Amino acid sequence: MPLDSSAPPPARSRLVALDVVRGVALCGILVANVIPISATVASEAPVTSALSAPGSGGTDWLHLLVDQRFFPIFSLLFGIGFSLLVESAAARAGRPRLVLLRRLLVLLALGLAHLLLLWPGDILTVYAVVGLLVLLPSTWLPRWAVAGLATVCLVAAIGLLGGQYALVPGLFLLGSALTRYGVTRRIEDSTRVPALLALLLAAAAVPVLAAQASFERTGEVDTTGFRIAFPVAGLLVAGVYVCLVLVLLRTPARPVLRAVFAPLGRMALTNYLGATVLVLVVAHVDGEPGRWSSATVLGIAGAVLTAQWLCSALWLRHFRYGPLEWAWRWATWLRRPPLRVAGEADARRAPSTLVA
Repeated sequence: MPLDSSAPPPARSRLVALDVVRGVALCGILVANVIPISATVASEAPVTSALSAPGSGGTDWLHLLVDQRFFPIFSLLFGIGFSLLVESAAARAGRPRLVLLRRLLVLLALGLAHLLLLWPGDILTVYAVVGLLVLLPSTWLPRWAVAGLATVCLVAAIGLLGGQYALVPGLFLLGSALTRYGVTRRIEDSTRVPALLALLLAAAAVPVLAAQASFERTGEVDTTGFRIAFPVAGLLVAGVYVCLVLVLLRTPARPVLRAVFAPLGRMALTNYLGATVLVLVVAHVDGEPGRWSSATVLGIAGAVLTAQWLCSALWLRHFRYGPLEWAWRWATWLRRPPLRVAGEADARRAPSTLVA
């Protein structure tokens, strides 16, 4: 019998860890993006540095812990989500790659609208283009080839291209490989493994962070050393954050983490785009965002995230998906998915939203 792309996806339980990690990454990305977003309405404001500008003669501790530390997590999660969608599409669609293509094209449209209408620093356009050029073709490759290609791309991005957005292809492929090797579905099965990884990554990150800070204090940000230290530090610190979250999810802190971060993570697309609008409103009202301190940045990010958490938590009490997540899913499958949560029994039968 031919596969029917209009049939609902097979039921699948959510991976809570992915929602929580995605929510944590969303929070960090907003802190990193407050100044760049606000710079679009300021006449004299930094446009590339989230906090203290590299080469400004000093290094803000928040810059070391936030700037370029959370987008690697988001990129990895995108690769994971894409491969989860591959599994779902293969199970229910006669032409699964057409489903993947539609999903990426819709993301490209959203990204271009965000980039052209609100903020030129949009990352969704980059994700969509890299997805079309790298992730989609990788579905024809065996998993060992995807893992190997991920390593090559990451090394090349650091050694030859200076990291940052050049890391996206490698991180996408790494996330895809983790899913295809079954690691994603086992991420909550152990405490010892992520704890050990966190210690190893933290030990490796300390000297790299020290090197980055040294380059920034002396203004040597155009050197090869800085161009390597900055992205390597970002990857190591991002890895520490993910591992710490996975460890905490195995402790009594799990209910708190789930309550705080999962709603933000489940509506990550809606909240990412909505945050741009809110920060722009604050920047217009304030009038001098170029003078914001790190404390002000944290305050603005905290206020935006608090509002988004409240809206997300209330919304998800009544609806299965965030509004943009629902529309994206509809465009992906060309079938309107159920939105309202009808009841506990229906929720248990609801299609998976792991990759919504």
